[in-house]
Amino acid sequence: MDRTRVVVIAAHPDDELLGAGGTLARHVRDGDEVHAIIVADGAGSRYPDELVSTLEKQARRAAEVIGFTSLQFLSLPDQRLDTVPLIELTQRLEGVLDEIEPGTVYTHFPEDVNADHRLVSRCAWTACRPYARPQLQKFAVFETPSSTEWAWPMPGTEFRPNQFVDVTDTLGTKIAAMECYETELRDYPHPRSNRALRERAAYWGSHVGRLAAEPLLVLREVT
Repeated sequence: MDRTRVVVIAAHPDDELLGAGGTLARHVRDGDEVHAIIVADGAGSRYPDELVSTLEKQARRAAEVIGFTSLQFLSLPDQRLDTVPLIELTQRLEGVLDEIEPGTVYTHFPEDVNADHRLVSRCAWTACRPYARPQLQKFAVFETPSSTEWAWPMPGTEFRPNQFVDVTDTLGTKIAAMECYETELRDYPHPRSNRALRERAAYWGSHVGRLAAEPLLVLREVT
């Protein structure tokens, strides 16, 4: 069986799991290489500086649970990615993608309420333009609970998935990995609570006759 190299590009620690953790766990189960890039430190705007390293340790534990092949931190300023020139962020992503040469890339929905998510999505799309990355077969974006559903309620900004991944068998792995993020989990009914994540997977699963699913919006696919 051919192995696919998969990259998930996340703005902050835990974003790599919130949107596609079950999908990534399926890739690992199927023998694919799965690499994660976390762009911002995820703590600088909310926590004392010393918690940046704590959050990185949590991310590394979560990566072990999922089974990532690699985890890279770009350590750019949390909630201040708009202070980083777009060309610089794009080039940073290009450098990592050049090393990995992925066949599949997942990242944020470009209309998320979180500004860092939008910038990461935009730069990832640029870094994955066809003639720069001809080996790329699939580029898809995921929803991030507590960001995607809180986008502007305007026509054209809603997340409308066109692919669903059955995560019935890997949802438990996603939840176990999320539990490594002690500082990021919230109490129910917050969207980043374990119960809400399970309910969300059940909700999307009900769309396609599965017990649990994760939705994706595929923006480009070459077969």
